[in-house]
Amino acid sequence: MASTSAASKLTAKVVSAAMPKSPMIHSSGNLYQVLSSLPKDGVGAKLTQARWEKKGIEGSYWEITRVRLKAEGQHGKAWGKLVWKGKPVNEHTTRIRQGLKYLWKDVTNAPNSSVSKSPAPTA
Repeated sequence: MASTSAASKLTAKVVSAAMPKSPMIHSSGNLYQVLSSLPKDGVGAKLTQARWEKKGIEGSYWEITRVRLKAEGQHGKAWGKLVWKGKPVNEHTTRIRQGLKYLWKDVTNAPNSSVSKSPAPTA
């Protein structure tokens, strides 16, 4: 009986490995869950922390430039350029810290997002 159980577990693993993964759509979650649900693992996307919007911080987001995911998109490393209140913080790519700590969401194509608002021109 033990061999039947082991055989069924092995069959289940083979079948699940052969089946294509269904894309999980994460409108919010940890940074790596959101990135793994996006095309090209989120490279080129704009992501913001949900708590920034709750605090009224508008026009702040990370533009993702590089991603290294592991553990089926639950963990990893990500790099990007931070835009804070409409102004780029640094021209260089920086590693994004605390990706597991807060809720993140994709605002790349958000129509009513404060991210899409450009800062007022200065003369």
